[in-house]
Amino acid sequence: MAGTGAEGSQFDARQFDAKMNELLTADGQDFFTSYDEVYESFDSMGLQENLLRGIYAYGFEKPSAIQQRGIVPFCKGLDVIQQAQSGTGKTATFCSGILQQLDYGLVECQALVLAPTRELAQQIEKVMRALGDYLGVKARWVRGQGHIAYLLD
Repeated sequence: MAGTGAEGSQFDARQFDAKMNELLTADGQDFFTSYDEVYESFDSMGLQENLLRGIYAYGFEKPSAIQQRGIVPFCKGLDVIQQAQSGTGKTATFCSGILQQLDYGLVECQALVLAPTRELAQQIEKVMRALGDYLGVKARWVRGQGHIAYLLD
């Protein structure tokens, strides 16, 4: 178990995984589709130039297996479920998909990412800021009971 919310609720990763496995097993044909395209480089994914700059500045040279298969479907607005070991680039995968879809002419909140733990929320913010550095992206992790001045900054 990781993370305790303000009201004492807890996120149980084992319970979550069991429920996801149940959903995928029970409704797998309707719920899960395979996306077969594999992209060997970030340049071949059709990403915005400034997003690519952020990706390379963050230290990525070649997409990991999950990034090769996950970034483009996310950018196309498809529902993506990914599962892989720690350190394989899952966070950068969905952050890239979000950053690619934003309308940079609008100065308003365009994406909300919910995370079960404070640590994961902080990691997501860090990756979002790094990949979006050349896009002028603003990202903020928040939790309940935060000071409003901090949230509006």
